[in-house]
Amino acid sequence: MTDNTITTGTQSGQTTGHLLGAADIRRIADEAGVSPTKKFGQNFVIDPGTVRRIVREAGVTASDHVMEVGPGLGSLTLAILETGASMTAVEIDPPLAERLPETVAEFMPEASDRLRVVNRDALTVTPENVPDFNGDTGFTLVANLPYNVATPILLTLLERFDNLTSFLVMVQKEVADRLAAKPGSKIYGTPSVKLAWYGTAERVGTIGRNVFWPAPNVDSALVKFTRFAADDPVNPATGEHAANRETVFQLIDAAFGQRRKTLHAALKHLVPAEAFAQAGIDPTRRGETLTISEFSALASALTATSATATSPTTAASTEGDTGADDPTESKVA
Repeated sequence: MTDNTITTGTQSGQTTGHLLGAADIRRIADEAGVSPTKKFGQNFVIDPGTVRRIVREAGVTASDHVMEVGPGLGSLTLAILETGASMTAVEIDPPLAERLPETVAEFMPEASDRLRVVNRDALTVTPENVPDFNGDTGFTLVANLPYNVATPILLTLLERFDNLTSFLVMVQKEVADRLAAKPGSKIYGTPSVKLAWYGTAERVGTIGRNVFWPAPNVDSALVKFTRFAADDPVNPATGEHAANRETVFQLIDAAFGQRRKTLHAALKHLVPAEAFAQAGIDPTRRGETLTISEFSALASALTATSATATSPTTAASTEGDTGADDPTESKVA
């Protein structure tokens, strides 16, 4: 049996609290009038050991400022607060957003002043409507993401928050594999290469189905990400072949929209022969073989040759890899 009781040092001394177990989760859900729904992909973590593991893998300390997306009933929230960190939890479901501060007050009252809850869709979050992190040099995202929108959430937050320097997220195993995939593999696609624009990702573990209520029909995995520093020579936005992100992503969408075709065929409406030559990229290769640095070099060459690019939607086939998550089941916890 997992020990739910915690005693941890915080900025103000020792905090004694209690992480949520299965009985706690069911009671809180009943009191809040909440039943897990497919609309928000709700499968709640009921194992304290799992949320402690997530926080440990994330390396959260008392000096950190953390964003959590989809806190649900508060299992992971309490584990983050256990470290002494301050956090902002973004929850789309109004009853859950309303209940979360009450749960923290009940199980870890000394941590209540380190939590702010925002009732908002994570895809609409910006530094303007959630200014909590505007004064931070860097902050981290720790979350059990809704699986059906995990990739859009990650890419959107990375685009909007330049100071989002790292994340540790739990997602569907297949999505985790795609996010961390390398060029040349069958699962390397739009999510893999777009995430690589911002930094490096790796899968750091798997999570069993029995730690959730209700148990999902898919396996889960953890993905750890570290953002490139601005002066990192491998940063595609500032390195040797620095390019505009929008142009790079346009090429990625077109290349993977017809991933079985060569670059010459997939990008014929976008990239002239001289741009391939200038970038040193063989146009008979397929997009799935290119690194983010090569996509950046091609975009830089395209800009330099002042080519006229058409919309990628005219070049992309409907049978292609759009980059959207397509899980068999989704989850928030």
